[in-house]
Amino acid sequence: MEILVKRRHLLAATGLVALSTLMSPLKAEAQTSANLAMIGEPQSLDPMASTADLVSLIMQHVYEPLYTFDAQWGVKPMLAADMPKMSADGKTYAIDIRKGVKLHNGRELDAEDVVASLKRWLEMTPRGKSLSKSITSLSAKGTHSIEIVLSDVQPALLAHLALPSGFAGIMAKESIANPLVEFIGTGPYKFRERKPDQYVVLVKFDGYAARSEAASGYAGKREAKIDELRFIPVPNANTRVEGILAGQYHFADQLPVEANKKVSGSGNASGVLTMPYGFPYFPTNTKQGPMADLKIRQAFQMALNQEEILLAGFGDPKFFSLAAEHFPKGSPFFSDAGKDKYSKGDAAGAKKLLADAKYDGTPIRILNSKQYDFHHRMALVMAEQLKAAGFAVTLDVVDWATLVQRRADPAAWDIYITHSAFLPEPMLSPPQLGDGAPGWWKTPAKDAALSAFNAEPDAAKRGQLWGKVQQVVYDEVPYIRAGNFAALSGLSNQMKGYAPMPWPSFWNVSLSK
Repeated sequence: MEILVKRRHLLAATGLVALSTLMSPLKAEAQTSANLAMIGEPQSLDPMASTADLVSLIMQHVYEPLYTFDAQWGVKPMLAADMPKMSADGKTYAIDIRKGVKLHNGRELDAEDVVASLKRWLEMTPRGKSLSKSITSLSAKGTHSIEIVLSDVQPALLAHLALPSGFAGIMAKESIANPLVEFIGTGPYKFRERKPDQYVVLVKFDGYAARSEAASGYAGKREAKIDELRFIPVPNANTRVEGILAGQYHFADQLPVEANKKVSGSGNASGVLTMPYGFPYFPTNTKQGPMADLKIRQAFQMALNQEEILLAGFGDPKFFSLAAEHFPKGSPFFSDAGKDKYSKGDAAGAKKLLADAKYDGTPIRILNSKQYDFHHRMALVMAEQLKAAGFAVTLDVVDWATLVQRRADPAAWDIYITHSAFLPEPMLSPPQLGDGAPGWWKTPAKDAALSAFNAEPDAAKRGQLWGKVQQVVYDEVPYIRAGNFAALSGLSNQMKGYAPMPWPSFWNVSLSK
């Protein structure tokens, strides 16, 4: 695998992966095609087989959910005709499906497609598996209605169905298989071709049935104004920067934030800076290896100086902020619970905890990828902080697709580096709050805090209960949240109508000539 990683980085550095099939500079033709530089090769094109953002980013154009988020993170219907009709006790959801929606194979979408897709999602994804424990029945009611019956109240149900990551995309029932070999959804684009290490091509679906509401975030009207979307893996961040500057790409994702001035001053493109965009975080392996010991996880937490780590990742304080709270002031979920354990940078205290745990010097494996450049830079500083606290450390540097694969194996890692966009509902991210996500965190304290939180339908009371969940996270260290950060993308001057979102989308976007 190391040879493969080196090969990909070499090809990316020379531009061969990304540029061999492209013209320079870009030309807008009658058959418009957008070249979109992504951070690497998607692990899968199955939106339920992976929670990796890259998979969701691409396949949200092919598959659509029942519900989605608008620009204010409110839940809105997409394939559902309207918001659900709910029973008085909040345990039964009756959902009507829009009529006249065509699948990419030409058949009309019906309730059986929706039920089959949701059952697959409940069986395959971490969030789905967690929710499935509360679902008594999921059934079709006629050709265009479904019913979901719960054993207990789940206030976040619709938000779970709306989240693009590991998402509940609706697919043709006859295409369902493990693994998927056909990708038949209802979205404005349909799958045409994938060539590993070169591109994934989606093409405009002429039979698409758009909603009538004005576009807002992921909600409302979607229109495929570009004939072809070409998602190109470009693992090297500097290659993505140079490609957007040279006019090789219409869009380049996840650029180093320090490239903002260079990109925006190029004349060919502009930098799209979103602050705050999200948060880096570091899941721990609570199932196997050194991190399965609570005291060792607590020593890990005590050793970290988040300011140094964020400075390594983002270079300038204007691109990040320290934040012990999981949700900002103004959010109903704001809490400073556990704040006293955040960013201690206490090497001596960490050494004492390691001694109490009888740590035997087994190396802590930090799984990370250079394809998200800031991940790797944070990992380098984290490693030095842990060594100063008495940990033995190894850095396992792989391509992102390999990281996503390896993190599912409890024998393969102890800590990994990742990040999440800000989301309005705590149960959406990080996935470690559910059951079965990499890290495999499950304790009585977690179950008690989350059960109380999820059983409360009143929004204000849920906000108060979140603080108890946040406290358990700091106490048991299933993951460590670094702080908040800004994200930078590059946008060609030819691309019009692009709206920055955590999972970039390219419906309602056009290319000028």
